[in-house]
Amino acid sequence: MHPIRALLGDVTRLLISPDGDLNLIPFEVLRDEQDRYAVERYSITYVTSGRDLLRMQVPRMSKSEPVVVADPLFGEPPIADAAHRASSSAPAGSITPVEDLSHPYFAPLAGTAQEARAIKTLFPEATVLTRERATKSALARVEAPRILHVATHGFFQQDAKRAIGNPLLRAGLALTGANLNPEDSARNEAGILTALEASTLNLWGTKLVTLSACDTGVGEVRNREGVYGLRRAFFLAGAETLVMSLWPVSDYVTRETMTAYYGGLKKGLGRGEALRQAQLTMLARGNRQHPFYWASFIQAGEWANLDGRR
Repeated sequence: MHPIRALLGDVTRLLISPDGDLNLIPFEVLRDEQDRYAVERYSITYVTSGRDLLRMQVPRMSKSEPVVVADPLFGEPPIADAAHRASSSAPAGSITPVEDLSHPYFAPLAGTAQEARAIKTLFPEATVLTRERATKSALARVEAPRILHVATHGFFQQDAKRAIGNPLLRAGLALTGANLNPEDSARNEAGILTALEASTLNLWGTKLVTLSACDTGVGEVRNREGVYGLRRAFFLAGAETLVMSLWPVSDYVTRETMTAYYGGLKKGLGRGEALRQAQLTMLARGNRQHPFYWASFIQAGEWANLDGRR
C-alpha cells in the first residue's frame, strides 16, 4: 500500500477492484512501516469493477425474512468411497481433494449448527434449515430473503480429471446427501449445488449472502474479468453483498467470526464494518493474531448496513 498511502489522506474506507491473482489476496493483511495491518486503519470492500457502484444504486426490496442453511446431513459414502477417504491425505475435518466429485467426502460440521443457533438468537425471524432440511431443493426455493447464510463445505475443482470448460461447474456447495453414491446421479445432484446453479437463485433483493464455508471466494481467475466461481455466481443471482472465504479455517473459528459479525450487523454496523470489527476483535486475542485465523473472510459489494445506511 506504500505507493498510494500518502494519497489517501484521512480516508478510512477503501474500495478495491483487484485483477488477476490479486483477487485471492486479502488486502487487510498488508502491513505498513509501523508493522500494523491494513485492517487496523481501513475498512476494505472489494468490487469487480467500477460498474458495481452503479449497480448498487438500483433499489431492491427483499421478499422474505433471513434464511440460514447449516449442518447438512451429508450422509455416509459407499464402502468403496469410505476406503478411498481413509487413504486420502486430506486433513481431519476437511474433504478429500475434489477432482471430479467421483469420490468426495464431506465431513460433518457440528459447529455450523451452533453457528445457526447463534444467528437465530440475533435474528429470531430467520428460517433455519439444518440436517435433513438443508437441501439443494430447499435452497433453490428461496425468494429473495433479506439475508442468506449458508454454513457448509465449499469447493473448487482446480484440476478436474474430466475437462470441464465452464468454471461455474467446478465450484459448488455441499448440502444434504452430498456423500451419497455419485453413480446415482439423481441422489448425487440433490446434494451438490454448483456455482452455475447458484447463479439462477432468486436473490434480487437479498441484502447479504454469507458463504460460511471453505474456499467460497476462490475460482478460476481471469484477467480483467474477476473470479469465476461461487463469488460470481451469487452476484449474478442478485445478491447485494457477499461475504466469502479465501482459505479453509476450522468451523470453530468460523463460528466465532460469524457470531461476532452478525452481532455487529444487529447493532447497525455496515456489512463491511461489522466484518472488520469481528476481525479486529480476533486480532486482539493472543492465540488468534495470525492472519490465518482472522483474514480468511472478505466482504464484496454493498458495504452499507442492512437498512442501507452508509
